Parts: sequence; structure tokens; C-alpha cells
Amino acid sequence: MSVPVVNITQMREWEKATWATGQTEAEVIRRVGGKIAELASRRTRPGDTILILAGKGHNGDDARAAREQLHDRRVETLDISVPESDLPKVEAALRSRPTLIIDGLFGIGLSRPLDDGWKKFITAVNQSKIPVLAVDVPSGLNADTGQPLGAAIEAAMTLTVGAPKIGMLQQSAWPFVGRLEVAEDVGLISCPHRGELNWTLTGDFAGFPPRRAIAGHKGSYGHLAIIAGSFGFHGAAVLAARAAQHAQPGLITLFTQEAVYRPVAEQLQAVMVNVWRTETKLPESTSAILIGPGLAAPEMSEAMKTPTRKLWRDSELPVIVDASALVWLEPNAVPKNTVRVITPHPGEAAQLLGTTSNEVQADRPKALKEISKRLGNCWVVLKGHQTLVGRSTGDIFVNSSGNPHLAQGGSGDVLAGFIAGLLAQSVLQADVGKTLRFAVWQHGAAADALQAVRANWVVEDLVAELGKAG
Repeated sequence: MSVPVVNITQMREWEKATWATGQTEAEVIRRVGGKIAELASRRTRPGDTILILAGKGHNGDDARAAREQLHDRRVETLDISVPESDLPKVEAALRSRPTLIIDGLFGIGLSRPLDDGWKKFITAVNQSKIPVLAVDVPSGLNADTGQPLGAAIEAAMTLTVGAPKIGMLQQSAWPFVGRLEVAEDVGLISCPHRGELNWTLTGDFAGFPPRRAIAGHKGSYGHLAIIAGSFGFHGAAVLAARAAQHAQPGLITLFTQEAVYRPVAEQLQAVMVNVWRTETKLPESTSAILIGPGLAAPEMSEAMKTPTRKLWRDSELPVIVDASALVWLEPNAVPKNTVRVITPHPGEAAQLLGTTSNEVQADRPKALKEISKRLGNCWVVLKGHQTLVGRSTGDIFVNSSGNPHLAQGGSGDVLAGFIAGLLAQSVLQADVGKTLRFAVWQHGAAADALQAVRANWVVEDLVAELGKAG
């Protein structure tokens, strides 16, 4: 199950409730050490050197507990208490260029600004440019506010214990936290706190999507209609259609502009391709509609604005709107119990709200809720680092997969197509929120799988990898 995002006070209460059951701090530390060792081993190879920087608190204990569980690695542990006198030995260790540094200097209990000695110490670590795995929170970062307390470790990845702390999700914290992972199974009791913001875990999708009926046929799994592609942007339509195929709806029909019909149709086989005209009617068997990928040619605004608004306002089917079509939507009510989904990136979200991308990024959950409320309580997939999924009411989920290499043209078209392909299937319309979370997580997990094997993958590779994680 997903875990709530917590603050420092809630984390302390969670720990206290755990100790009251008889669980020991020593056992939790041992388990956390195992999780650190597991992640560090995935990020290194046998024979590599790992440098552990262990402070006086429990974070240092967690880091030290990893040492005995780091097999086939050369591990050097430095106990750090007085930065001025400990700095020379750390500088010497850094000159040997370890493959990875494990940061166990300070935990979430740090509340006062660091003195000059610690600032100089942390600066030396950061300037080495050696990848750092931070334990629980990057040392020096306030886990509630996401602000550095004078200085903070710039980690490549952070393994936080139990659940993410709220400050780690702030834009100000991202350069220090790096990739955030959660060590959720470390002996703590189930989190006694609940909140609006929740962190997605891989295990959330066990057994999902459900197994197909043995006698199922293509009519059982829906018919997706995609309205996409215009002159100069026909590739977006192709990417969206191919991604939708990986969701395996029964049928897909792509409606595109006449000017790009031929290059689009030549690249697709199982997808039916038709020309979109003003009088076009969708197939009677249509079970979901995607509008937007590649409708960026200047003439599209006039040609597609009215049909987009009409489908959003009146259709009883799930309607997913992406890319250029987002700005054509108007605030109005939609039919009760219908599915409406939009997939803006921060810039598009800012357009919808009449604000700036910086304002959206400063409070992403607030932006998501405001957009959803304006557009009839629709589902919003607010893309970007730690993509959010939610509505103006109810829980908001933070995606845990993906990496910066998703920042390529066409990546959003792939996500929109995959989402639409899933929502075309009636069984996956029963829990729209979970289906959206699954799509977003799979999209990010595909990028992670590609990045693990080569650095120069492209969006066409992403389509091929889509849906394999699990």
C-alpha cells in the first residue's frame, strides 16, 4: 500500500508508537542498514569502494549498520563528530575517488543552522562530485521545509525511512534529495497518520491490471478513439497510438488531419487511421476518447476548439485531453459520473491557471486541486518530477518512478496514449485513480529500465518498454 507523506512530528510519533509495541530501535536500525546496503549494492559493482560518513546520531548508526551487509565491496567508514579535525581525513578519502558515499551525518532531528565548520565539511563532499546516497534525509536539509540549514549534502539519491518527509517534495529540496526512495519495511508499525498526500509504492499494483477472462475477445476491451496529429506534428499522433497499443485495448481508431494522413497511416498497422473532418462521427463502439497529441499547428485552434469543448462537456465516455487541446477547455460542469482526465506539464498548468510555472512548482498539490476544481473536478495528472495524480477532492498521489531522461519531446504523448488505452477498457474504468497511477508509474518505470542499460535511449524505445515493469 502507498504511504502518507509525513512531517517530522508525525515521524517521531510513529517511532514512539512502534517502540511501545516492544520493537527495538536496534532491530529497526539493523533493517535500515540492510536497505541501505541493498540500494548501495545496486548502484555499485563488486570491488568498488564505498565511503561511509557516520555521525553521532541514529543516522550514523543506520549507515554503520550497512557496512557488514555490503558484500564484495571495499568499505571505508569514517566516524565524524568534529568537522574541523575530521575534514583532513575525509579529504584524503575523497582523493581516492570512492564510487559512492553514504551520508549518515545528520538526520531529521537537525533544527539549527550549521556552523562554518560543518558548512566547509559539506562543501568539500559536494565539490568532490562523487555520487552520494543520503540516509533518511540529506545532511543539513530541513525535512519539514525543504530548505538547507546553511548547507546540505547534494545527494544523487535519498533512502528515507518509513515514508517521505514533506520537505523532501518541495522544489527547493530537489537538488539535495536527488532520486527519492522509501525504505518502507523496516520494522515500524503501520503508519498511524493519514494525509492528503501519499507516496506510490511498487507493491501498490500487485495483481493490477486484473487478469483477463479466458474467453475475452477484442470487443471485451474497448475501442479507443484518438484525435491527434497535424502538419509538422504528426509524430505525436503515432507515438500516442503506439503507446495506446501497449495498454491493449480491443481496437484503436486514430483520427488525424488530412495533411498528415499518409505519413501517419504508413507508420501504423493494427491501428485504424481515418481523416478527421468537422462532420466526423466517432464509431458507435467507442469507449474512450483522447484529444490533443500533435494538434499544435496554428490552424488547429480554430478547427478543433469547438469539437474538443463539446466532447468534454457532453460525452458520456471517458475523455482524456492532452497537450495543445488543454487550453481549449472551458470551466463548466460535465455529465455526472463521467471520467475526465487532463495531463498538463507545469507550463500548461500555469496557462490553465493564468499564472507562472514557478508558481505551479512552488505548490504543486494546490495547483492540481485548483485546476481540477475549475474543470468539473476532473482527474489531473500534473507531470514533471514526482508527477502528481488526483482531483480537487480526495487523496493526491506522488509518483515514485522515472528520471530526468524523460524530458524528451514525445514523452508526454506516450503517457497520454497509454492512459487512454487503459481507460478504454471498462474493467479499468472502475478505479480511475488507480489506473492513472499505474499508467504514470509504468511510464516512469520504463524510463528507469532503459536508463539502467543505456544512456542514449529515445522516446521510441520508451514505447517499446512500456508496460513491462511489475
